[in-house]
Amino acid sequence: MTTTDYATYIAGLPRVLAGAAALFRDAAGRVLIVEPNYREGWALPGGTIESDTGETPRQGARRETAEEIGLDVALGALLAVDWVHGTARPPIVVYLYDGGVLSDEEFAAIRLQEEELISWKLVDPAEIPSYLPGALAPRVLAALGALESGRGPVELENGHAAH
Repeated sequence: MTTTDYATYIAGLPRVLAGAAALFRDAAGRVLIVEPNYREGWALPGGTIESDTGETPRQGARRETAEEIGLDVALGALLAVDWVHGTARPPIVVYLYDGGVLSDEEFAAIRLQEEELISWKLVDPAEIPSYLPGALAPRVLAALGALESGRGPVELENGHAAH
């Protein structure tokens, strides 16, 4: 295959978006969520991976967390990988990392990125489905299950266990 043929082949491949987020908790097991100003519903700190810069999913989750809530925290284990089908956009693969249990001092140090976020709060896991839209709620609940069981990352499709 020539260089031109290879470039044409690569240009013709389907596009997939990539995102990464962090799952932070308090000592009571509540989950930190953020309220974006650009769409309905709440989210986890995270966002799009900047693959054009060579950023990895873990680096993207850490960078987005630092940008969005002002905490530059080393992330723990990968908890979930979720393939989410797109309708008005290409599919997205989302990596969800363990942000750990934050201290009261770390929560007090949160500074929101005002260009994107309105507020943050801690929610009990039972409340997650009422705050997080689409595949995000089952993704977070699956990640919490992976944390609790210690079984490692879960593979998801649209937030649910892949079979």
